[in-house]
Amino acid sequence: MKVTSLPDLTPSPPGSRRVAIGTFDGVHLGHRAVIGSNDTVLTFDPHPLAVIHPEAMPKLLDSPPVKRDLIAGLGVDELVVIPFDRDFMKKSAEEFVEEILVGLLGASEVSVGENFRFGKGARGDAELLSRYDEFETRVVPLVEVEGETVSSSHIRGLVAAGDVGHASRFLGGPFMYEGTVVEGDQRGRELGFPTANIVPDDRLAVPGHGVYAAWANGHPAAVNVGVRPTFATGRGLLVEAYLLDFDGDLYGQPLRIAFVERLRGEKRFESVDELVVQMGRDVERAREIASATVARRCR
Repeated sequence: MKVTSLPDLTPSPPGSRRVAIGTFDGVHLGHRAVIGSNDTVLTFDPHPLAVIHPEAMPKLLDSPPVKRDLIAGLGVDELVVIPFDRDFMKKSAEEFVEEILVGLLGASEVSVGENFRFGKGARGDAELLSRYDEFETRVVPLVEVEGETVSSSHIRGLVAAGDVGHASRFLGGPFMYEGTVVEGDQRGRELGFPTANIVPDDRLAVPGHGVYAAWANGHPAAVNVGVRPTFATGRGLLVEAYLLDFDGDLYGQPLRIAFVERLRGEKRFESVDELVVQMGRDVERAREIASATVARRCR
């Protein structure tokens, strides 16, 4: 899939693209319904709320690389990214349509979710799009799973609560988190479980404190999210991944974790020996769960 920043886009002939528009945070089942068989996805970076109302900005479900790869996995030909800033937020809905959808993209079809809004003051909607004869407007209704509406905000709440299994049913696959591996205090190695450690990005959603079965860079893994209460380290939140059957150096490299199931909450143990015994149990349980799943979204 080609990724193009809007300012670098070469104008396309009229009627040449089928375009899906949205922020697509999480690329969940509702987003996938909007994207459908479109060849082009038009999205924004940063998230518009980060510019318009930064105080209301939620934690994102996807980092840009994860979002890119998930969209690529849907068979999209090109991802066009709008660098959203204070100048762009002044663009009217009509300017957005005429300059970008018609003038640059040459859209023959435009797909949006029923609650999508765009343009200055969020005055643009599906009804406005449908007034244009240059393209066909496809409005996708909200998607429901198990009687609940699929939304990024709902998934965010499930992830924060540690309910990654439930979240995956709305996402269409495991919740993904990616970060760069940093050097830790070697505590896991001393205990026989060397971990790859990530200091979470404050802008991204992270599962609630606990131990999880996961896939990490394609390897089954047991992952702890928390502050390691058994040790008085004084360190903040860490994501610690023990990759099963892996021996290598990951420092400074990106690590992508697909969270499959929460095994237990984080707790303080009375002794290190007690902790090591429980870690062994966690690892075996993670191995069992991983063997029963497919790392279908972990690349």
